[in-house]
Amino acid sequence: MSLSSLKTISLQRFSLNFAANIIAALWMLVGSTRAFSWVKPTFIQFALFALLALGSNVLFSWLAAENGSVFNEQGMVSYLIWPMMILLSGIILARRSGNQTLVFVPVVLWLVADTLSALLQSMVQFLGSYGWLPDWSYSFLPILFLVLFLWQTLALLWVFARRLRTPWWERIIVLVGAVALLTIWQRNVADQPIFKQIPVQPVLAEAALYEQPRLLQQALDGINPSVSGKTDWYFMGVAGFADQNVFRSEINKVRQLFDVRFGTSGNSLALINNTYSWLDEPIASKTSILRGLKKIGQQMDTDEDVLLLTLSSHGDQDIIQLANPPLEMDNLEAAWLREALDASGIRWRVIVVSACYSGSFIDELASPTTVVITASAADKMSFGCTNTAEMTYFGQAFFAESLRENTSFAAAFKDASLRVSEREGFMGFEPSEPQMVVGSLMETALPAFEQVLFDSSRPSVANITNANEISDATINIGADTISNNVSNVAVTNE
Repeated sequence: MSLSSLKTISLQRFSLNFAANIIAALWMLVGSTRAFSWVKPTFIQFALFALLALGSNVLFSWLAAENGSVFNEQGMVSYLIWPMMILLSGIILARRSGNQTLVFVPVVLWLVADTLSALLQSMVQFLGSYGWLPDWSYSFLPILFLVLFLWQTLALLWVFARRLRTPWWERIIVLVGAVALLTIWQRNVADQPIFKQIPVQPVLAEAALYEQPRLLQQALDGINPSVSGKTDWYFMGVAGFADQNVFRSEINKVRQLFDVRFGTSGNSLALINNTYSWLDEPIASKTSILRGLKKIGQQMDTDEDVLLLTLSSHGDQDIIQLANPPLEMDNLEAAWLREALDASGIRWRVIVVSACYSGSFIDELASPTTVVITASAADKMSFGCTNTAEMTYFGQAFFAESLRENTSFAAAFKDASLRVSEREGFMGFEPSEPQMVVGSLMETALPAFEQVLFDSSRPSVANITNANEISDATINIGADTISNNVSNVAVTNE
């Protein structure tokens, strides 16, 4: 059917034309030529949807932009090229067919579809920025956005090809060529969004360069020697990833919990990678972790005392990420951590790893005198590491909630696993499947260790309502000795 026979009739009311164009775009997106029966290609409609499409794309770019981004003129020009090309195509079609009503048909259909697409992308981006999307979905969002960009243009080409009844082989050539062109274009302008962050090279202040050795030494000097004849718990926390505050927040909150509720004040150490803590807290690197473990091992009575080591960061198979730009760091491998623990002489260990794929650490860290608790199975992701969170899902469930209500690690782990599973199910996430493994000798000794840790004579953290009360709380260790229980257990590390 010739385009010259296409007749479009504008309705009398602006709102009816507006609604009709939306319906026309929806028909176009499903590949139906009914779009031509609905489209109302007036200049006013063209101008309106041009502004709406531009505004919705600016909104999406603003939502997707990182903090500190600024308006990018090149990004705006890159976007405007496409509607201008489609408008030019409409002008050419109108002249060749002798049908002036065609001038705004292609561009109106495309602009309406682009407005709907950009609003959909904006909604997805908004949900993602608040952590309301499954973590696995973030890797697919760039593909989704590319598909939406391709879809509206390919649908426009398809309905015109059907209207003109072009041969199937011509349609395939046009569509394949369009996909290639659009994909290459989109990937080449991906670094030129409408709102673009100005690259800032990370720098390390001179003060931090000299402050870090002092901070680490001060932290190590603050670790007290064990009290002979009784069991002492020691705490060491590692926040590995600097660019998200959730890891720093989690480790500091857990340390605070153990210092106040479980009597590790004076026996605790926190190593923190965070963009804003260079002048306040010792960083978490292999060097500082090794020195921390050796210092704790020197201060402990290896027959009676226990270390609770917790790590919170991003992770992969057998890897915990250590990152603190501009410093270049090696990641923390499970095998390296096991060697560092063995070299420190620390025998009794409770290790909690909160990271994706943290279950992959179990084989390396497991020993007869060790409890290993992980936020996920070896092949599963864990959740909650968003910029707006104070703790990860597992950290919140295990430390902040379950340890308050139980008097054993096994009971707290079981309770936390249920809480995490319920939360993941509510959010639609794949289950992370937290893991807990108890060594054969630790299984015998752990109840006595837990009796000391969960001593009810200490103030309940549930009754401490703010940070000032926590810092002023009186710590009453007063634990019963379990040296007799432990001395009957042969101690070996495998």
